[in-house]
Amino acid sequence: MEFNLIITGVGGQGGLTLSRIVGNAAMAEGYRVRIGETLGMSQRYGSVLSYLRFGEEVYSPLIEEGEANLMIALEPAEALRNARFLSKKSTAIINAYPIHTATTLVGKERYPELGEIREAIGRICPVHMRNFQEEADRINPRTLGVLMLGYAFGKGLVPLRRESLMEGIRLTLRENLWEVNFRAFERGEELARG
Repeated sequence: MEFNLIITGVGGQGGLTLSRIVGNAAMAEGYRVRIGETLGMSQRYGSVLSYLRFGEEVYSPLIEEGEANLMIALEPAEALRNARFLSKKSTAIINAYPIHTATTLVGKERYPELGEIREAIGRICPVHMRNFQEEADRINPRTLGVLMLGYAFGKGLVPLRRESLMEGIRLTLRENLWEVNFRAFERGEELARG
C-alpha cells in the first residue's frame, strides 16, 4: 500500500500543520511516512505545497507528476497551480474561497473564476469543491484543514482509521486545541454525508 497526498494553499492557512496531523496518524498505524514541503513566502500568503507519502515502503517524500491519490487544496488557484500532480486516479477537494494576491487586487493579473478552476481540474479527475472556509469560520477559522480532512475521510478518500486521525490531532496540536479540531473534523464528516 502506498498513498500520495498533496496539500496546497497559501501561507497562514495551516497546510503544514495538516500534513503533520496526517503524517502522525499514518505513523500511528505503523506506516512509513515521508513529508516534503515547498514553501513560498509562507508568512505572506505565498504558495505552500506539502507532499505527504505513506505506505509499507516509502523512501522519498516527493510525489511525481500525475501520482497524487488525493489533493486537499485550501485555496482554489493553488489547486490549479498544482494540477500537474493529478491524474484520472486522483481526487481533488478544493476550498472555494479565493485569497487574492496583491497583483490580482490591483488588476495586474486576473484571478480565474471558480467555475473555470472546477472545470479545468474536473477534466483531470473528480472534484469536490465548496466553500469549506465558511463552514470552518462557524467553528474557528483556523480549523479549515482539519474540516477538509474530515470531509475527505467521510468520502472514503483517506485510507486511515478515524481513531488514528484523532490521534494525529492529539500528537500534533496543543491540548487546548483538540476539542475545536475534533468538532471541525466531525463537521467535515457531516458535510461528506450531506
